[in-house]
Amino acid sequence: MKILVTGGAGYIGGTVSGLLAARGHQVVVFDNLSHGRLDLLPPGVDFVLGEVADRSAVENLFIAANNQGDPFDAVLHFAALIEAGESMKHPETFFRNNTASTLSLLEAMLAHGPRRLVFSSTAAVYGEPETSPIQEDAKLDPTNAYGESKLLVERMLAWFSRIHGFRYASLRYFNVAGAPEQADGAVMRGEAHEPESHLIPRVLDVALGRSPAISIFGNDYPTPDGTCIRDYIHVSDLAEAHLLALGALEEQGEDPASSGANFSNIICNLGNNTGFSILQVIESARQVTGHPIPVEIHPRRPGDAAVLVASSDKAKRELGWEPRYTNLDDIVRTAWAWHQKRYRN
Repeated sequence: MKILVTGGAGYIGGTVSGLLAARGHQVVVFDNLSHGRLDLLPPGVDFVLGEVADRSAVENLFIAANNQGDPFDAVLHFAALIEAGESMKHPETFFRNNTASTLSLLEAMLAHGPRRLVFSSTAAVYGEPETSPIQEDAKLDPTNAYGESKLLVERMLAWFSRIHGFRYASLRYFNVAGAPEQADGAVMRGEAHEPESHLIPRVLDVALGRSPAISIFGNDYPTPDGTCIRDYIHVSDLAEAHLLALGALEEQGEDPASSGANFSNIICNLGNNTGFSILQVIESARQVTGHPIPVEIHPRRPGDAAVLVASSDKAKRELGWEPRYTNLDDIVRTAWAWHQKRYRN
């Protein structure tokens, strides 16, 4: 297939783009490089610099492909701001960048492009969970503007599907980590956020001497070791899930609005079903890196839930998804290989 990947020069989008290209798909990455990096762009993909919010620029991509007799088959949409804490300081930026920009993309798809979309959503759409692991039918009640900006996109997609016959998959997940490995064990890309707020790369920064200690915000939660438990999924497993979702949409056949085909959109959580505590992550990093990794304990931060874990049973059942990196040490090991390559070269 010919696939447009928005945000395909970023950490997750770049990994998915690389896997698509490796599987023989024609990939066009569309990215404004605000958080992506050209040097991490996977081989075998085409790159177009642009803003998802620029409807005419996206439409021109579709029009040119249509005129050449080589139209796009689907869009994988990753372009978004992801920092939940920042969204509570500047919600307007997140609604403009994540929600309004996606509406522009959908309008461009409606006018000239494919009507098949795989959307990189978030388990933050659930907010504070009432049960754990979180199931797909749990209440949707985000506690931050980031989660709300993604939920609004999901609601738009439901209406576009109902009225215009869009087919979509919405994949919800929490923390992505690790680095994709080649057959020889080498890693090509990993997390490259500046500034970095995710736990595993921040812990590895301590191991490399880039930070003096890792901060833990609260060690008195109702968990076995008192620290928060979070869901971690390896980026390669996440990429595989996106390709499985794309394949499932392809199997649905023609536009359900015109064909009357039996059709349902895909909404799945992606996670490890159990979760790992902050102290477990730190201890894993100590074992993998051989460094002591000092810890500093600070008071709890407002809004931090004790446990956030998403069930992936539906994805396994309906998509046939089977994650390979189920061991925390393996996730941290690949992240460490990337971290050393990035900062020691």
